Amino acid sequence: MLKLIGIPYDANSSYLRGSALAPKLIRLMDEEGSANKYCEHGKEIIEGVNYKDCGDIEFSEIDATFAYKKIKETISKELEDESKLISLGGDHSISFPVIEAFSETYSKLNVLHLDAHADLYDDFEKNPYSHASPFARLMEKGALNSLTQVGIRTFNTHQKEQANRFGVKVIEMKDFNMDFINSLEAPLYISLDIDVLDPAFAPGISHHEPGGMTSRQLINIIQSIKVPIVGADIVELNPKRDINNMTAMVAYKLFKELASKMIN
Repeated sequence: MLKLIGIPYDANSSYLRGSALAPKLIRLMDEEGSANKYCEHGKEIIEGVNYKDCGDIEFSEIDATFAYKKIKETISKELEDESKLISLGGDHSISFPVIEAFSETYSKLNVLHLDAHADLYDDFEKNPYSHASPFARLMEKGALNSLTQVGIRTFNTHQKEQANRFGVKVIEMKDFNMDFINSLEAPLYISLDIDVLDPAFAPGISHHEPGGMTSRQLINIIQSIKVPIVGADIVELNPKRDINNMTAMVAYKLFKELASKMIN
């Protein structure tokens, strides 16, 4: 059965805090939101029927090293029974330990990273666990078979150098097309930063970066994936900046669409 787990941790955010509140709010949309439980292809996504909610990881400390170890150990344990898993962040730093745990379970793991930012900084603000660095950490460890980044629109010289160094396939938003879908390989993990969307569609994020995807474009990407998805995360929703739970509803819909692709 597909599992869902919340990771309410945002201590590695470089700009604003608040994404630790997201897991609870996304779940609330399942209970009190305006939508039903169906994905667009007609499958009903129901907790206890076709996915199990494992609750939230609890953090007795906010120290970054402690959080990294706690997250990785928890995810590794949840994967022991070969379950598929969706994680709700939290800031994007949670993806480092989550994906590392997946890479130790699935050999030659491939990652599709949807984001406005490449998150490849070598040493952002002298914090190796920064939410601006998870994919630098994963790539320098050789944890991934491939990394495809889509929607990037904040590329600077350093991150371009990092992408070249690690052999990352990058589809910047200014060059966006769907051709990358056909090159995705299994097993596939999807890391979905809500700010891949234009702020007009997702105002409840910490980093407003104009020029992003529409909700329809993002949903089309998820629905068009042809290879098996073993895991995913949805990160960087900041309820403190949301308007009438608009972004929370987007996150909930994205969860349903991802779940529908992962449920057997």
